[in-house]
Amino acid sequence: MRTAYIAFGAAAAGALAAGYLSRNKARRLVGPAKGMAHSVIPHRHEEMDDQTLADRVRSEIFRAPDAPKGDVSVDVQAGVVYLRGTADEAWTERFGKEARKVQGITGVKNLLHAPGTPTPAAEPRFLASEQFNQ
Repeated sequence: MRTAYIAFGAAAAGALAAGYLSRNKARRLVGPAKGMAHSVIPHRHEEMDDQTLADRVRSEIFRAPDAPKGDVSVDVQAGVVYLRGTADEAWTERFGKEARKVQGITGVKNLLHAPGTPTPAAEPRFLASEQFNQ
């Protein structure tokens, strides 16, 4: 009798293992198919307002823990990012490059300058709006 219970338990365990393996195998086959379908289906992205874009740019460019957050301000006007403040040359280039990565940004005006150097002159903000609307 005891042998029958052991045999029954082993058979049940084998059936569970087979079901588990086929379920995992099915998941491994379905996952890439879903990913492929997702990559070819066009996506509609909502238009984001300037405040949302500014928040996303801040999130992207200040991701590094050693980024000079207190010395840089981010402003978005009509989808164009204005970076103002002081940062060394490496950070200036990096901030501009990372701001361009944010979806919905149509341009970047990098007005950052090295500490102790004069602030670069920016074009009036309404010009950026006019260029965007043309």
